[in-house]
Amino acid sequence: MSEESENLTQLLVKDLIQEKRSEKRWKNIRFFIGLLVIVLILFVVFSESTPNNLSEGEGKDYVSMVRLQGMIGPDDDFSAQNVVPLLVNAFKDTESKGVILDINSGGGTPVQASIIHDAILDLKKKYNKKVIVVGEDMLASGAYFVAVAADKIYVNPNSITGSIGVIMKGFGFADLLKKVGVERRVYASGAEKDRLDPFLPQNAADVAKIDQLIGDIHENFVKVVVEGRKGKLQADPKILFTGDFWTGQSALKLGLIDGLGNLQDVMRKEFSVQRYKDYSQSESVMKALMGQVGASMKMMMSDDAALPSLSR
Repeated sequence: MSEESENLTQLLVKDLIQEKRSEKRWKNIRFFIGLLVIVLILFVVFSESTPNNLSEGEGKDYVSMVRLQGMIGPDDDFSAQNVVPLLVNAFKDTESKGVILDINSGGGTPVQASIIHDAILDLKKKYNKKVIVVGEDMLASGAYFVAVAADKIYVNPNSITGSIGVIMKGFGFADLLKKVGVERRVYASGAEKDRLDPFLPQNAADVAKIDQLIGDIHENFVKVVVEGRKGKLQADPKILFTGDFWTGQSALKLGLIDGLGNLQDVMRKEFSVQRYKDYSQSESVMKALMGQVGASMKMMMSDDAALPSLSR
């Protein structure tokens, strides 16, 4: 290799090394900028939102309030994993006069609803605080399962209320594959491992199994409602536990709820207060902010910028 070629090679290698060092330096700068953004956001949230979170209103007294909205499920905001810590914080507040759960949900999975229901009962016993549920647009199915753990239930006259039943949905495609000329192959051990396969014809054994499954869950649902509304139900079980639903106005006559009213009405009536401390607000704000920060960090660090259900 000539001396000129060797010098050119060394120059190119040197430039390449400098370029890689520059890229690494800018990556580090982007990382520290992103970290600084996170620190600043955390500082703002914890310094402004967490200590207070009190609504406006007269008087110094208040209640703890947790908003529970949307479908109930393990991957949703209305899940035991997300809700129970909020409930614990709300109950632990020694200055609050009680706990209000502001619920707007058409239900969801029975397991998550049951866990949240049981957590409310345990916290009531541990902290000796009165718990009131206020239903909004919907207080149905799994959400009603959760609500009966409270001492009293209020809804708006137009709220969809009740739906004490279990539902399981699916589709059947038994003849579809033949029509399109596709052969499906499934290998399984266990005689019933392929039960409820949507590409197999429905049979009596499958129907009997599902009836047993949802029947057991429905029975547990009914037991929870009867226990939670002991001495308050005003209608025949054959009417109440069919899975049907009613307006709040009709639900009151059936004994499914204790009264009609909205959040402010109930606060004054049950606790004689006009203010609440929102134990769900700071969590939701933090979650949203962290989601935005996570997306921003990803951009900055980038090289290139059907189960059984208690639901309506």
